[in-house]
Amino acid sequence: MAAPRGLIAAALLVNLFSSICIVFVNKWLYVRHGFPNVTLTLVHFLLTWLGLCICQQLHAFVPKSLRPAQVLPLALSFCGFVAFTNLSLQNNTIGTYQLAKAMTTPVIIAIQSLFYGKTFSARIKCTLIPITLGVILNSYYDVKFNALGILFATLGVVVTALYQVWVGAKQQELQVNSMQLLYYQAPMSSLLLLCVVPLFEPVYGEGGIFGPWSASAIILLLMSGVIAFLVNLSIYWVIGNTSPLTYNMFGHFKFCITLLGGYILFKDPLSVNQGLGILCTLLGILAYTHFKLSEQEASKSKLAQRP
Repeated sequence: MAAPRGLIAAALLVNLFSSICIVFVNKWLYVRHGFPNVTLTLVHFLLTWLGLCICQQLHAFVPKSLRPAQVLPLALSFCGFVAFTNLSLQNNTIGTYQLAKAMTTPVIIAIQSLFYGKTFSARIKCTLIPITLGVILNSYYDVKFNALGILFATLGVVVTALYQVWVGAKQQELQVNSMQLLYYQAPMSSLLLLCVVPLFEPVYGEGGIFGPWSASAIILLLMSGVIAFLVNLSIYWVIGNTSPLTYNMFGHFKFCITLLGGYILFKDPLSVNQGLGILCTLLGILAYTHFKLSEQEASKSKLAQRP
């Protein structure tokens, strides 16, 4: 059964506010406190699992038995999705970080076309041109441009697209809801990252998770973990009850708010060419949304006319 519209709207609102908040909280941890990236991702996963354990005790869902092999691809893509997007945020301005995420839509369309046999109209495909062009313009003219940041942003987009497609596919394939799937995936992702953290980041001492952190840093860390739980849960719920593209296009509503916050809170510079890139991407997004809604309405009308 389809979820009621009110529940979908509530989940979208939770995802909107939590996704915007986590960008600013994480950026503050990186910029003001120098908190290590992969370790922060591990904390997110652990607190997400803890949150789900609490939800289970409150009878919010009933766990379903799944084989580890069924969840492993999703756990790996989940690690890559969070780690690479966090590394992109750490190495880019918020403007470039946020705009690069707009490329997730073209990549999702490519994946669904090549591997899932889905088709998209020519006008939908044409809207991807201004979106892609705008992202390239913004990234190239960003005064804080660096190759490493662009590499992380690119990897983040590819893995995020895979993750979003797999979330919807796995929920249908395994006949599980968002909490049931995330309940198994979060601890598996935590174990994977637990093996990786010592290879890339210090554990003890300055800059390590057990290092001498201030009270404000610890409070922000816990806040970031709670927000991450809300983000992860709402991602699963929205994709499972709508589609990867619906979730991704909704993400563009967060686009302008996050950009504005980056310029206000972190004084990220904005050149004229970057502004043109942002405008170009926004026009592409608006065109995509218009055409997609038109096609959905036309499809509903055809179904209604059938005897």
